Amino acid sequence: MSKSEPSSSRRSLQVALDERSYPIHIGPRLLGDPAWLTPYLAGQQVMVVTNETVAPHYLARLREGLPAELTVRELILPDGESTKTFASVTRIWDALLEAGFNRRCTLIALGGGVIGDMVGFAAACYQRGVAFIQVPTTLLSQVGSSVGGKTGVNHPRGKNMIGAFWQPRAVLIDTDTLLTLPERELSAGLAEVIKYGLIRDAEFLAWLEGEMSALRALEPQALAWAIERSCRLKADIVAEDETEQGVRALLNLGHTFGHAIEAHQGYGNWLHGEAVGAGMLMAAELSQRLGWLSRADVERTAAIIAAAGLPLTAPADMTVEDFLDRMRLDKKNVDARLRLVLLEALGRGVIHDETPQPVLEELLATFPRR
Repeated sequence: MSKSEPSSSRRSLQVALDERSYPIHIGPRLLGDPAWLTPYLAGQQVMVVTNETVAPHYLARLREGLPAELTVRELILPDGESTKTFASVTRIWDALLEAGFNRRCTLIALGGGVIGDMVGFAAACYQRGVAFIQVPTTLLSQVGSSVGGKTGVNHPRGKNMIGAFWQPRAVLIDTDTLLTLPERELSAGLAEVIKYGLIRDAEFLAWLEGEMSALRALEPQALAWAIERSCRLKADIVAEDETEQGVRALLNLGHTFGHAIEAHQGYGNWLHGEAVGAGMLMAAELSQRLGWLSRADVERTAAIIAAAGLPLTAPADMTVEDFLDRMRLDKKNVDARLRLVLLEALGRGVIHDETPQPVLEELLATFPRR
């Protein structure tokens, strides 16, 4: 660990968005402690939304942190990326209406990125906007989707195509929830952690290279530091560009390629982080072809992605046109121009919309498949 790395097991930081600013609390044993949750409730009505995998582990513990006088309802949805649909969000609205919840209710998203995105979208739309709190239970959601206010659902033609920007009142990251996370899900989360180093922080990237085995072993101090550093980097970018008109698009390194993989394979067959891992390597390879990265840089990128347990290849059945069809629907595109997040150097991302089509197609044709 670096000399600047904090040793405290609990830490907090702020997403600075003026009147919409909110804290991110990180540490063990936060669930069940009223001090970390109660201050962010809007009123006396609370709807906790979770899924069938998370509920047996953490729903009761979260309930212990809610005052007894509140009106609390629970909704348990099926698990998986395939449930991230408008129909699932409608179930949340139905539950709120059946319970008679008003504009001062609070929704709590207890789960991974799918739950967080759907609950945030439901909160953004219910009675034109109600409060919600993110309680992410996967590494992917803790360092990614729970921070920044992006909410929404998938469409069969593209990932996260229907949604809204709606900031939570707080993000509560209990690192103990990672103890029940499957190894594959942990690796998927590490993809987003690596991303921050690649686009913004070369020193953090070097630290990750040395600590990857500790992170995969869930070593508490290393894990807490990686989560905090990732959240701080994202918070800084979100504060600079809340609605992704500019620099926030850097957070999509690997995502244009990765979302194409997810949509083509069927949501849930490749985990989001797995697709992003392969997508980041594709972005690094393309950056080399444009003359920005050296071959050693690309090999270093591949090595850390592999060390996290992530794939270094694309699906065997995806053609160049399969990729291009999906990538043309990417939300970052402007005026039919494909915008990609690439790397000018390790630790310095760039938004690029002038990639020559033959260079992109050659990359897609020659990138390894499995």
